This record gives sequence, structure tokens and C-alpha cells, in this order.
Amino acid sequence: MDAAERLARQLRFIIEADKLKEVFRQSLCSQSRRQENDAEHSWHLALLVITLAEHSNVPDIDVARVLKMVILHDLVEIDAGDTFAYDAAGAADQKEREARAADRIFGLLPDDQAVEFRAIWEEFETRETPEAKFASAVDRLQPMLLNILTDGTSWKKYGITHDRVVARNRTIEEGSEKLWRCMSALLDEAVAKGDLKK
Repeated sequence: MDAAERLARQLRFIIEADKLKEVFRQSLCSQSRRQENDAEHSWHLALLVITLAEHSNVPDIDVARVLKMVILHDLVEIDAGDTFAYDAAGAADQKEREARAADRIFGLLPDDQAVEFRAIWEEFETRETPEAKFASAVDRLQPMLLNILTDGTSWKKYGITHDRVVARNRTIEEGSEKLWRCMSALLDEAVAKGDLKK
């Protein structure tokens, strides 16, 4: 592959990735209370990573690798759509939909980058490395934080209880025990305020 073809494939991938701005989540933006899009979510995760990396369970975590994970992991939702965290029916075929999307979207890249980006995406999905555990922690933390900042609007809309939030998000402690303790306290406050049902 010559340099011109390589660049053309990279640009096709970047143009395709712009579609992430059109995938909307159940989380609401804290000020306007409009639905957050996936690109905004990815940016917010990147900010969380560079701000909170010192709280990882593992000292000197590879922040650059975590950043790659949080930027790449939701690109599959261009094809697969966003599956609401508490949607059991949608979760049934989520892995299959997202794997097909990963094949197509990362396949737009030159072969070496396609392999690298797919491996980073797979690493995030399997949550076995310290970097993947921390990336997953901030990915779970961010929508919880937005729910807290919007008075539990999404939780109330879907009848989500404290027990379900804890069951879904307790894996945060695998990446950062400190962040999980902090979020647990904020969840208790949300219950006390009536923003989250016990």
C-alpha cells in the first residue's frame, strides 16, 4: 500500500468516526439536560482518565493506552447503537452486534492500524489488564456522575434502583477502589435526596 492509499484509508476511518456524534445515550448533559452523544461521552472519559489516573489501583498505569481505549471503545456503536446499561433484552446480542461493527469500522484502516485498534478494543472488552480495568471504571463512573448531576432523571425515568446501580457498577473497584468508595458515597446521597430509589 502506498502512502496516498494509506492516508485515504485513514481519512475514511476518521470520516466514519464522525458519525459517533449522532449516536445518543440515555445520559443527560448536566446543564442543558439534553441527551449526551457518544463522542461527548468519549471526550469526557478522556478527561476523566488524565485527571483521575493517580487513583488507579495500579501505580504508573499506562495513561496513553487507557486514552486509546476510551476513545476507541464506543466507535462500534456507530453500527451497533448504544445499548442502555440496564436493558437486558438489548444486552442479549450486544457482543455480537458490536463485534460485527468492530470488524467493519476498524477494517476501514490500513491493516496494521486495523489490527492495533481492534486489539485495543478487545482489551477494553475483556477487562483483564490494569489499563482496561481503569478504562472500564471511568466508563461506568461517568454516566453515574451525570445521573447524580441531573437529579437522577434517567434513573427515575426507567425505575432504576440503588441495588441495580451498585450491581452494574461495582466493577469500578477493580480499576479504582478509591473511585468506587467516592461513587458509593454519592449514590447514598442520591438516595437520601430522593434522586435514586432504595
